[in-house]
Amino acid sequence: MHDDRTLVEARLKRVLDERIRPAVHPESVPLDVAVWTAPGEPVPVAEGLAAPTVPIAVGDRWGAPWGTSWFRVSGTVPQAWAGRTVEALLDLGFDENMPGFQCEGLVHRPDGTPVKGLNPRNQWVRIGAPVAGGEDVLLHIEAASNPVILDYHPFLPTQLGDKETAGSEPQYTLARMDLAVFDENVWNLVQDLEVLGELMAELPVEGARRWDVLRAVGRALDRVDLQDVNGTAAAARAELATVLAAPAEPSAHRISAVGHAHIDSAWLWPLRETVRKVARTTSNMTALLEDEPDFVFAMSQAQQFAWIKEHRPEVYAKVKKAVSDGRFVPSGGMWVESDTNMPGSEAMARQFVHGKRFFLDEFGVENDEAWLPDTFGFAAGLPQIIKAAGSKWLLTQKISWSQTNKFPHHTFQWEGIDGTRIFTHFPPVDTYNCSMKGSEIAHAAKNFKDKGVARHSLAPTGWGDGGGGTTREMVAKAARMRSLEGSATVTWETPAEFFTKAEAEYPNAPVWVGELYLELHRATLTSQARTKQGNRRSEHLLREAELWAATAAVRNGFPYPYAELDRIWKTVLLHQFHDILPGSSIAWVHREAEKTYAAVADELNGIVAAAQRALAGDPASGELLVFNSAPHTRGGVPAGGAGAVTLGSPGRLAPREAGGYVLDNGLLQVEIDGRGLVVSAYDIGAERETVAPGQAANLLQIHPDFPNMWDAWDVDAFYRNTVTDLTELDELTPVEDEGAVGVRIVRSFGDSQVTQVLTLAPGAKRLDIDTEVDWHETEKFLKAAFPLDIHAERYASETQFGHFYRATHTNTSWEAAKFEACNHRFVHLEEPGWGVALVNDSTYGHDVTRTVRDSTAGTTTTVRVSLLRAPRFPDPETDQGVHRFRHALAPGAAIGDAVREGFRINLPERRVTGDRVVAPLVTVDNDAVVVSAVKLADDASGDVVVRLYESTGGRARVRLGTGFEFADPKLTDLLERPLAEGNAPVRVDGGVQLSLRPFELVTVRLTRR
Repeated sequence: MHDDRTLVEARLKRVLDERIRPAVHPESVPLDVAVWTAPGEPVPVAEGLAAPTVPIAVGDRWGAPWGTSWFRVSGTVPQAWAGRTVEALLDLGFDENMPGFQCEGLVHRPDGTPVKGLNPRNQWVRIGAPVAGGEDVLLHIEAASNPVILDYHPFLPTQLGDKETAGSEPQYTLARMDLAVFDENVWNLVQDLEVLGELMAELPVEGARRWDVLRAVGRALDRVDLQDVNGTAAAARAELATVLAAPAEPSAHRISAVGHAHIDSAWLWPLRETVRKVARTTSNMTALLEDEPDFVFAMSQAQQFAWIKEHRPEVYAKVKKAVSDGRFVPSGGMWVESDTNMPGSEAMARQFVHGKRFFLDEFGVENDEAWLPDTFGFAAGLPQIIKAAGSKWLLTQKISWSQTNKFPHHTFQWEGIDGTRIFTHFPPVDTYNCSMKGSEIAHAAKNFKDKGVARHSLAPTGWGDGGGGTTREMVAKAARMRSLEGSATVTWETPAEFFTKAEAEYPNAPVWVGELYLELHRATLTSQARTKQGNRRSEHLLREAELWAATAAVRNGFPYPYAELDRIWKTVLLHQFHDILPGSSIAWVHREAEKTYAAVADELNGIVAAAQRALAGDPASGELLVFNSAPHTRGGVPAGGAGAVTLGSPGRLAPREAGGYVLDNGLLQVEIDGRGLVVSAYDIGAERETVAPGQAANLLQIHPDFPNMWDAWDVDAFYRNTVTDLTELDELTPVEDEGAVGVRIVRSFGDSQVTQVLTLAPGAKRLDIDTEVDWHETEKFLKAAFPLDIHAERYASETQFGHFYRATHTNTSWEAAKFEACNHRFVHLEEPGWGVALVNDSTYGHDVTRTVRDSTAGTTTTVRVSLLRAPRFPDPETDQGVHRFRHALAPGAAIGDAVREGFRINLPERRVTGDRVVAPLVTVDNDAVVVSAVKLADDASGDVVVRLYESTGGRARVRLGTGFEFADPKLTDLLERPLAEGNAPVRVDGGVQLSLRPFELVTVRLTRR
């Protein structure tokens, strides 16, 4: 037989596009349309429905950036359509290639009841099936004219990302407002042909199945009368029935489809718009659930459920019913789909605490899975947190975006820093917006890395980010692929059903140890410095507020601010969303975040001040008490206590012979040359130099920074090819204050200026570095370099509840790809017996490289902290203005010293006048054990909850002492629920004796007597 394959395939495409799809709605009449434009922010539904309207016609422009227009569409169903299915086709000016990134609408009935969302791939509203004819139709559309930020030419700077700069030019053209007959038979023919055509394209040309499908498609097209598609659709479908009925092979890959709509809680739109995106999408999905009995939809992010509950209770009522029916599944058990690299230990824990508790309280649902398809890599401390929250599975997708190395598994056990393992799945479909295309289904089956030992994978199915979720077309395609020869099988299932099957079939899944590093989006560790600082400072203020409020509540009945802390935690957790904290949202988001963090700081400082005032006693005494919120004693004040500080001997400052100054406090001697650079940091006790020979530390360096794409997200390795050392000096002057000695350094570069104060405090074995940058560069990357005279093949970065080691070398492509990485409060390098820590108060990105010196031999290991970037997309003014950072170089530091110095710089002492020394509410007798939280139990019982962890990577025995009487202590999960019997801690001498594994976290609940 002659090969006419390409001829039939081309015929299929043209007939589908030009004849069959248009025949789905063969008859139509225009609707009358009027509009009211809200003058500012979105208004309540009742106000939008009642507002006066003016006529608007198809073809007219509408919608200023970020505006809201209320369209009133009305008409009458023709009498001739009696007995037929009728839909309204409402096209606001959509571009079907941009679901989720442009205008959207929510359709309401005249009484305000939401019907469904309008999106580029979902423009229909069912009027009747069948209609009687003559019905009056009246619908109201709340339409959001969100501007297109990420356009066909992506990453171009735009002022549209903030309503203050976006202007008022209409963004969209009203395209279609019709009533139309819906021909279900033709619609089904479209689905049949799409599924078979897409399947055919994936089958081997030499296989019989491809030709069977091709011939059936050809026969079907022969039966279509192009002048009467509607009258001949049934005959065409009959020609396809046999090939559609052929069952899948027994060995076919099995896909669990989960209805999904990945909605970024903020990104190219502000938080307030996400509230409406969620309402539109959930309205769509509850309607689809009613129409499709096999369909299952899952939605993560408790915050998004809470938004619907608060802002759209009528939508929430439908959601809640669908949840109770088991078909609308709250998934993930986190407050938001957060970044996992940068949130601190407690914040990462509280993501699960607040997320899981919301789902339990609202729906009675206990999540076993963490659901993070789009997060930019995963910190090595996360498995333990997931398990401690009572969950056991993880799903993500983003690792498939890695640029250099292909991850070797799709289903595996992920082992964290403490040895905890979590069963993890990366969907091989390689998207979290699966649309049930044959190419996607075929890719999932071919791409699956674990063939031969496993056969299940998951496909999150639906348009996200306001694209409306799963469509009826996706459901129809899935039904045809439930068992179809040549295809993977597709079944709608909940995440729990998938994970249960996947885990059962793969009991010996391979193990991946350590972080799941995304070889992309590395610059998110630096972009939008104010957002990152707000997060870090909020986390530590929350620690302080809980600690001192709990101490004051137990000691003297201070009213513990349960509601306030709950609300503030949720605000901070929201801003850890994976496009807010990483700095990849529009200007509007980050401008609002800065204001929010300022308000959070004011409120938390007020709680801390009130609690400390209650503890300190008589302010008229004039005595100065220092409150120590850190988990280690400092200056003679115990952790979690208050008293008088013991200061060390004051330092000495002297001119340096070759220019500059020498600082000395008896522990360190630091030389700063005439350029204002640190050329020596000598550990006097160890008789050891820190700075590599011939090198200078605290060297500011600037690079050009123009990645190939994803400006705010990415830094590409070639940025290192060009570097400028900032050595020119405007000012170098000595400073002395309360026994501390130091220098003030001012430099100018480009359009910017940096001021640094370097100080040695009395009794401190560290050099403090306070940096202020007035930053006015664009597409530049600012770093501070510390070349260290240390030989180390690996270094430690702090992560949640411990630290993680990365290589300093680039032996393999896996190590070379980690050219920018994340740390929390410290990085630490060590030779046996001597180490160096570099700690910070608000930066995350860094790089570590090593070179071998030619002249003096030995290894130079250079740590560089990332300070500022200046990408222009999506915020063209990213990080412009004044920034302040604090770092400290700690020579001679062991890992425990790095932990201690990291807490010190993030938890400054607070000074309050009073006449009462404050003893700690709880104590530990082992410095390797860190208390990460002291609080009252969330259930308002008055119980004291203490969370602690082993911080050095070794085993630790510790006695937890208390300043109050308590009944039998209990070990709990993160939600403060008792663990299984047999795990009760041992009481010893009025305290609790614990034995901790390396990096183990433990939560202890103490009921007061």
